[in-house]
Amino acid sequence: MKHVFRPYFRHWSWLAPLGAWVVLLVDGLAIVPLLLVGAALAFSVIAAVHHAEVIAHKLGEPFGTLVLALAVTVIEVGLILSLMSGAPDGAATLARDTVIAAVMIILNGLVGICLLIGGLRHHEQTFQQAGVSAALATLCALTVLSLVLPNFTVSEAGPVYSEAQLAFVAVVSLILYGTFVMVQTVRHREYFLTPEAAAAEDLAGRAGSGRRGQLAWPFLLLLAALGAVVMLAKILSQPLEIAIEGWGAPHATVGVMIAALVLLPESVAATRAALANRLQTSLNLALGSALATIGLTIPAVAALSIYSEMPLSLGLTDKGVVLLALTLLVSTLSLGIGRTTVLQGVVHLVIFGVYLFTTIVP
Repeated sequence: MKHVFRPYFRHWSWLAPLGAWVVLLVDGLAIVPLLLVGAALAFSVIAAVHHAEVIAHKLGEPFGTLVLALAVTVIEVGLILSLMSGAPDGAATLARDTVIAAVMIILNGLVGICLLIGGLRHHEQTFQQAGVSAALATLCALTVLSLVLPNFTVSEAGPVYSEAQLAFVAVVSLILYGTFVMVQTVRHREYFLTPEAAAAEDLAGRAGSGRRGQLAWPFLLLLAALGAVVMLAKILSQPLEIAIEGWGAPHATVGVMIAALVLLPESVAATRAALANRLQTSLNLALGSALATIGLTIPAVAALSIYSEMPLSLGLTDKGVVLLALTLLVSTLSLGIGRTTVLQGVVHLVIFGVYLFTTIVP
C-alpha cells in the first residue's frame, strides 16, 4: 500500500491529527495545559487545509471546496448541538449568536482579507460573477428568513418562531441549500469555475485523468483533523467563556469565539488561494461555508428545539439586523462586477471591525 500514500502523504499531515487526538484523550485527565491544546489546534488546522487541498486537486472545483465546507459545517453543527444540550440556560441564543458570527466572519472578515491581500499582491482579481451572484441571492434569502423574519411574526411573543413556523423555515432552508448544491455541482457547474479551470478540466477529462482515485485516505484524515479542531475548540471555549465573563463582555462574544475557532481551516485555505491568485476558489469556499452554516445549522437546531421543547431565539437585535443588511448590500455591490481591488477588501474589513467592536462594546 506504500504507493497509495506517496502522492500526497507527508509525515506531519497524519502526525498532526494523531497528536491532536492524543491531546484530547489525555485532556480527560485534566493534565494538559491550554498552550498545548492551542498548539494542537493550530497544527490540526494546517493538516486539515493540506488534506482539503489534496481532495480539491483530485476532485476539481467546486467539489473540493464543497467537501471542506460541508465537513466543517457538519462538525460545527455537532458542536453547537452539544453546547446547547449541555448549557440550557444560554442555549436559546447560542445558535443565533454562532450563526450570525459565522456569517459576519465569512462575508466581512474572510472575504475582506482575501480581497485585500489578493489586491495588494495581484492589483486586480477576477471571478465568475454568475456563480457568486447565485450564492449571494441564496444567502440573502436564508439569512433574512432565519434571522430577521422571527422579529416580525406574531404567533409567539419575542424574536422566536412557533413550532410550525420553525419547522417550515427548517424545511425551506434545506430546500434552498440543496438546490444551490445541485446547481453548483451538476446543473450549472461552469458558473463556479474560471474559464481557464474549465478548459483545463475539459482537457484532463478527455485525457482520461485518474485524479479522482485514491480519495479514501485524504478524506478520512480530513475528517480526523476537522474533528480534532472542533473538539479542541470546545475545550478552549470553556476558558474563553470564563475569560469573557471576567472581562464583562456580552455573552454573544462566546458565539464569535466558537465560530472563529471552527472556521480556521476554511479561512486558511481561502487566504492561501487568494494569495495564489485563485480568488474564485476563495469565494467558492467562503460563500459555500456561509450557505452551509445556515442551511444545515438552522434545521438541526430547529429539530433539537422541537424535539426537546428547548426555547430557541433566532431573531437578531436591531443592531444585528442593521449590520447584516449592510453586509449583504455591500457584498452584492462589491462582488457584482466580477473584478475586485483592495478597496472592496478594506470596506469589508471595516464593517467586520465595527461588528466586533459593537459586539464587545454594545
